[in-house]
Amino acid sequence: MVKVLIGDDLAQGAIDIFKARGIEVDVKIGLSKDELIKVIPEYDGLAVRSACKPNADVIAAATNLKVIGRAGIGVDNVDIPAATAKGVVVMNTPFGNAITTAEHAIAMMFAAARQVPAASARTQNGEWPKKDYVGVELFAKTLGLIGAGNIGSIVADRALGLKMKVVAYDPFLTEERAVEIGVEKVELDELLKRADFITLHTPLTDQTKNILSADAINKTKKGVIIVNCARGGLVDEAAVRAGLDSGHIGAAAFDVFVEEPAKENVLFGAPNFVATPHLGASTVEAQDNVAFQVAEQMADYLLTGAVTNALNMPSISAEEAPRLKPYAVLAEKLGEFVGQIADEGYDAVAIEYEGEVCELNRKPLTSAALAGLLRAVMKDVNMVSAPAILKERGIELKESTQEDSPTYDNLIRMKARVGGKWRTIAGSIINGQPRIVEVKGMSLDAKFRPFVLFVNNTDKPGFIGALGNLLGEAQVNIATFNLGREESGGDAIALVGIDQDVPADTLEKIKALPQVRYVKVLKF
Repeated sequence: MVKVLIGDDLAQGAIDIFKARGIEVDVKIGLSKDELIKVIPEYDGLAVRSACKPNADVIAAATNLKVIGRAGIGVDNVDIPAATAKGVVVMNTPFGNAITTAEHAIAMMFAAARQVPAASARTQNGEWPKKDYVGVELFAKTLGLIGAGNIGSIVADRALGLKMKVVAYDPFLTEERAVEIGVEKVELDELLKRADFITLHTPLTDQTKNILSADAINKTKKGVIIVNCARGGLVDEAAVRAGLDSGHIGAAAFDVFVEEPAKENVLFGAPNFVATPHLGASTVEAQDNVAFQVAEQMADYLLTGAVTNALNMPSISAEEAPRLKPYAVLAEKLGEFVGQIADEGYDAVAIEYEGEVCELNRKPLTSAALAGLLRAVMKDVNMVSAPAILKERGIELKESTQEDSPTYDNLIRMKARVGGKWRTIAGSIINGQPRIVEVKGMSLDAKFRPFVLFVNNTDKPGFIGALGNLLGEAQVNIATFNLGREESGGDAIALVGIDQDVPADTLEKIKALPQVRYVKVLKF
């Protein structure tokens, strides 16, 4: 019998779903890492929230594990690369707690504006500190949203209902979508200058880490109120403490922290600071919704092979899987390629299918490509959420088919328009393996490797030797070297498969080569 371990507190209804589908269920909450390692070989599935942490050691011991289901959005507690290497599907429930999290952000805005927790504590302690708590209204104030996706747009809707003005910074938000949700799209510096309240609704990535840095906070209005119910690490906590102590920041309310559980934090004890213990998704409705959803998804996968809301593989039905899988892998890698070289937000995305791939169900292939594209900046995106995220940001998506491919039996071309210019790559399944066959319209034939050095250069003598010397000096081993060019002396592409990442100083030296226009290490 298929067995599932529930490692965190899930609603009884989720347990009932597993049992009704004929799946044996054990509930073991609060296991230590060693205890989890000891029992995990017995199970085909593991259902978690955020306390249970299936890290690389746990996954290595999971000899029968096929799926990890996270009842919620964030998967910081799951080692996804280790799971992928082990062949374990990781699923989440991306939309089950959006309203709950948005409502908590609004509640924290009110709490900070009126200092409700501190006033309540002193009143119940026998004081009557009325003169100490002169708050500010939300009415007619400007709310600055950093991130205007699913949760951010709900916060905007509620704020507009409170008669606030809403400005939003989000590289993926189009002007059309901004009008649709009733916000003004602005750059980050403009938001910092104008906002009376700032709320954050973005995942934690290399691009968003400390997006509210000390320098950014210094650009804000005196008396600004900052609310973070998204992810710890988006805001420089020490800088916020300094701002609260100096009075530059009027108040702050955080539900998330860099280190959790946050038993100690630089912000604790600061004047006008409100803290909650990561309660964003903690309502009865949200807890039930995500628990039921993850149980259904895991049961479907374990019993039929259907994959839904997967973070590390395409969502494909059991019937379609054998034929679709190699194309889905290709589409996702093409998306990852474009996503890593598109350094700004996308105006539009186009996917072109040629040859025998046109006969297949292309919806999961498009979802795979979009997930790869968005994953460069949004860690929690998956096959189901990616199309919705693209749509809610108003980014145009075009698909086209051509039954005959001029050169290959099958071809997928991925394009993203960035700042009015298209970033383009195409790939094909050759001998059962995904290959890169075109970059910027230039033909070549290259493998997807874990590390690929992408160089756009002019085709002039000395470039290959200089590049090879720099990599050799840095002890970076070259596995493959593939070239494409328009014409002699013209625009050219080099895709260099390497066995490890390139040191930052070496990358700067490569950028300084006279033939180089652009260089980046891509990771697949």
